[in-house]
Amino acid sequence: MNKEEVKSSTLLLLTAAIWGFAFVAQRVGTMHVGAFTFTGLRFALGSLSILPMLFISAKKTDEGNERTEDRKDVIRAGIMAGCALFIGASFQQIGLIYTTAGKAGFITGLYIVFVPVFGIFLKQKTHASTWLGVFVAIIGLYFLSVNEGFYIELGDLLEIIGAVFWAIHILIIDHFAKKVSVVKLSLGQFITCSVLSLTAALIFEKISLDALSQIIIPLLYGGILSAGVAYTIQAIAQKHARPSHAAVALSMEAVFASIGGLLLLNERMALRGYMGCALMLTGMLLSQYENFTKGKNEAAIEIVNQEKSS
Repeated sequence: MNKEEVKSSTLLLLTAAIWGFAFVAQRVGTMHVGAFTFTGLRFALGSLSILPMLFISAKKTDEGNERTEDRKDVIRAGIMAGCALFIGASFQQIGLIYTTAGKAGFITGLYIVFVPVFGIFLKQKTHASTWLGVFVAIIGLYFLSVNEGFYIELGDLLEIIGAVFWAIHILIIDHFAKKVSVVKLSLGQFITCSVLSLTAALIFEKISLDALSQIIIPLLYGGILSAGVAYTIQAIAQKHARPSHAAVALSMEAVFASIGGLLLLNERMALRGYMGCALMLTGMLLSQYENFTKGKNEAAIEIVNQEKSS
């Protein structure tokens, strides 16, 4: 690897670490406030953290270096992506009430496997390696989440449903990223998700100022560092990232979530659980195998520029 590739890989790994430890922040948030409240405030802060990049993007547009776009497409993209983000984030946050940050990180990571599978409905080609990855990931999920009574814990089930909507969210992003500014799209989806979440919070949850004071640090981390800062690092890193390196870095998010849960929340799993995590990680990488053989320009956006806006 040349220096630029090493730098990009390091930045992508840093991004994955920030996103992984965000599961710890979200888990702490569930201990004090409702899921909708935390998600709404988190993405409100995320919206504010994106504004500097929006200013830079607007300046480039004035200089004629940015593509022209239809305002209706920007609004439609923001609303559609924001709705998917709201559903995925809600299931994820509610699931964290009943499961650990480490398990949530690995289960959420299944969206990496789901995306190419769902792509079939969009007439996208699915390789044999993808199906092998799905098979291995499902075996891993069995070891991680199915207990001796042969049923899945509620929290894990909610995370699986959330992963489905994260995959749908990625496909929406991939569709509109070719038409509108990614920065504007991110801002629009953050605002949409925040409004929907806070509306749900006002209806279903009790919001206490005392409780909110207990989650200031997790909120700042989840809203500003996980969204704005990580998004900026990601945007810089992907310019010189190889698809194979991006695939590995993206998968490491689940590993960092597990490490964060262990170090900060003292979360531990049985040997069976760690075996499941290893198999799921293997499945994630196998599902992205085709990207290891693509050129940088062919696949970079397919892997890194999908998330997480989360």
